[in-house]
Amino acid sequence: MDDAEITDWALAAQQGDRDAAAAFIRATSPQLHRMLRYLGSPEQAPDLVQETYLRAFAALARYAGRAPARLWLLAIARNVAADHIRQARARPRLNPNADWHSEADHRHPVAEPAGVVTVHDAIQALEPDRREAFVLTKIVGLSYQEAAEACRCPVGTVRSRVYRARADLITALGENDAPMTAWGP
Repeated sequence: MDDAEITDWALAAQQGDRDAAAAFIRATSPQLHRMLRYLGSPEQAPDLVQETYLRAFAALARYAGRAPARLWLLAIARNVAADHIRQARARPRLNPNADWHSEADHRHPVAEPAGVVTVHDAIQALEPDRREAFVLTKIVGLSYQEAAEACRCPVGTVRSRVYRARADLITALGENDAPMTAWGP
């Protein structure tokens, strides 16, 4: 699907075309899910995708079509992920086990090899601006220009963030000898 077709569906959905709205969702949901899986969490990605569509369709009447609808939607998703992170930090964390002392006594920790870090964990550990730029360009597949539009920053800033994210990932994964091109240009 190209951006023009996706934008046409958004504009038709704006006029009440349910088939166009469904086509818009089908065309954008895989990319949206990939993005929110990394900007949020894998477990909460479906909820964040749903929240993104709720916000997008509530704001659809104000969408003027000046930017591709896909980038407009990804900018909304970025805000949903940021709001989710802010809310999670503000909420007290409750232990689901009422008697955690006895629960801890009965568990036998499984030893993991030293230095094991999954790629997902390493991406989650990136500084938020770097993670966002990396996810948009290397996982979602946006161009640097498209990522800059979604992040509302200059292209050079996106390039810098992606470069630094790659360096951070190489360090985190213990691949200091790996070429910087391991995650694309």
